[in-house]
Amino acid sequence: MLVNAGFWSSLTCHKRSPMMKDMKSVTSLAEAENFIFSTLGSSIRLATPLGLGKPNQLLNSIYERVARTPEVSLKIFTALSLDFAKPQSDMEERFLGPFYKRHFGEDYPHLRYLADLHSNKVPKNIQIHEFYFQAGTLLKCELAQQAYISLNYTHVAKAIVDHDINVIIQMVALSPDGRKISLSCNPDLTLDVVDLYKKSQKPLLIVGVVHPDLPYLGGDAEVDSDFFDLLVHSREVTHKLFAVPRVSVDEAEHMIGFYASQLVVDSGTLQIGIGSLSDALVNSMILRQKNNSLYQRIFTEIWKGCPLAPEGVLQSGVLKEGLYGTSEMLMDGFMHLRKAGVLKREIFDHEESAKRYLHGAFYLGSSGFYEWLRSLSKEDYEGLSMTRVSKVNDLYDPHELALRKQRKNARFFNTCMSVTLLGAAASDTTETGLVVSGVGGQYNFVAMAQELEEARSILMLRSTRLKNKKMLSNIVDVHGNATIPRHLRDVVITEYGIAFLRGASDEQVIQRLIEIADSEFQEELVDIAQKHGKLSRSYKIPNYAKHNSLKKVKEFIGSYKNEKAFALFPFGSDFTEDEIRVGRALTKLKDQNAGALVRFLLKGFSVSPQKYQAELKRMNLHHVRSVKEHLYRKLLLGALKE
Repeated sequence: MLVNAGFWSSLTCHKRSPMMKDMKSVTSLAEAENFIFSTLGSSIRLATPLGLGKPNQLLNSIYERVARTPEVSLKIFTALSLDFAKPQSDMEERFLGPFYKRHFGEDYPHLRYLADLHSNKVPKNIQIHEFYFQAGTLLKCELAQQAYISLNYTHVAKAIVDHDINVIIQMVALSPDGRKISLSCNPDLTLDVVDLYKKSQKPLLIVGVVHPDLPYLGGDAEVDSDFFDLLVHSREVTHKLFAVPRVSVDEAEHMIGFYASQLVVDSGTLQIGIGSLSDALVNSMILRQKNNSLYQRIFTEIWKGCPLAPEGVLQSGVLKEGLYGTSEMLMDGFMHLRKAGVLKREIFDHEESAKRYLHGAFYLGSSGFYEWLRSLSKEDYEGLSMTRVSKVNDLYDPHELALRKQRKNARFFNTCMSVTLLGAAASDTTETGLVVSGVGGQYNFVAMAQELEEARSILMLRSTRLKNKKMLSNIVDVHGNATIPRHLRDVVITEYGIAFLRGASDEQVIQRLIEIADSEFQEELVDIAQKHGKLSRSYKIPNYAKHNSLKKVKEFIGSYKNEKAFALFPFGSDFTEDEIRVGRALTKLKDQNAGALVRFLLKGFSVSPQKYQAELKRMNLHHVRSVKEHLYRKLLLGALKE
């Protein structure tokens, strides 16, 4: 392998990488691969963005070449390696197979290193370190669990320098005139890393791979072409962008979202994440803005007979001045809030010429979200800035005072898996140490809420979960791997209410959390706390909190069905109506014991196939050709009827 000596003797800088006098451009992935290997030689230490910004095809070429070349070593440093789950049964394949092809495209380039991680077959000359997993996908993957690096998002750039990474490979967007490049979905770490490499005087190769469909966004994400050493503009890169399917929101999630929406203050600042709880929050915020009379009615009903929050904390009025958004991750929710006239408070950034209503460090969302980003109006485009994560997730910036003023009345919403009775939260790791996702920016925002005036950190979680068909409480005695320590406790929301924990004594914290736990587990939690001497023996669960049940939540949310306040898919679905019905039926069948499956099977014999022809056709069971397909059809019909 040839090594360019100039690369190792020079420094990187923001405008010009050290190894070339001019940026090199190639039109094929093979040329890019050869350039990288001829430049870096036998030791490739590669960083590639989290989430959408990975150029999968080039990464696969590099990985496969090293895999068959034992004398070359490869280290990959990344996070959030995206993929969609493989069907685990014939029925799942019938349902998910056609959907995947339609939604992700038939040529989506799956990451080869992910496949090898799942089978624990990564070659010995390759190391793969992630600091954030796609939630729950690598729990059974020993190599990934062992190589995981636990980091705050804002500390990752320094870790990249410490790992002596020598190349960044990133998907980028090209301006229409070809003169500018946007880091688009991922300026988050790239900008910080480049600055740190310049300061440390270490060499760094920067490779950009143009994707024609990646939205071109401005702000700090916009760089000159000579930011890169190599730009790949190949017709091979035409696959669909990884789009997250829009999710359903159930009754418990809607209740959590409604409670959370009451904490948002007009003329404030907003940070939210992704997933059904965030969608539930956004749905209720839009309801508050667009149909405030209905919102006020629900607000009054929900607090009937319950103690309200401290005076002035709960809000139910229209957001007249609107909100400013600053979030490490931009997703569909911000699009919906902008369209609804909620996200409209503008701030002036000292380093930017235009006023901004939204700052983000990376984005990931639905195909509709990407289309919105591609077609922004002039005003919407100029007010949205993609920037570095250190600017979004921290206050410690040359313009710290300005950041503090901009982020007034900040509300930082995050989700977690469980909360201990003393207010610590587990958001990324199981009790046994298995990593579910990662710390990401959650700790940053929770800590920031304690630093800013009138700011609050709100952790949202369902009160219970199912494990091996057994219901368990997510309000727990202890958890061995807390993401958020108890001294940063602030606000916790379940479907049963809001617990205000900041500044409260340990006993008050325990009481307030027990009162938003499911009633099935309340007495057990009381006994544990009293046994440890943390809760007075005289404490009794108040009447308003004694009947916390999912049945009551479903009844309450269902009572507003005709007014369409809490839809199953509040922002639409990527599934067809037939697929939604089939999906519900398959969910009923999943993880059932033999007795329950027999019940569904027998019920299916009493149902006419003609009644569900569309659903059967979608599952390719309208014409059965074997005994197995005949049984599949009866099972599905039984579940559809129920």
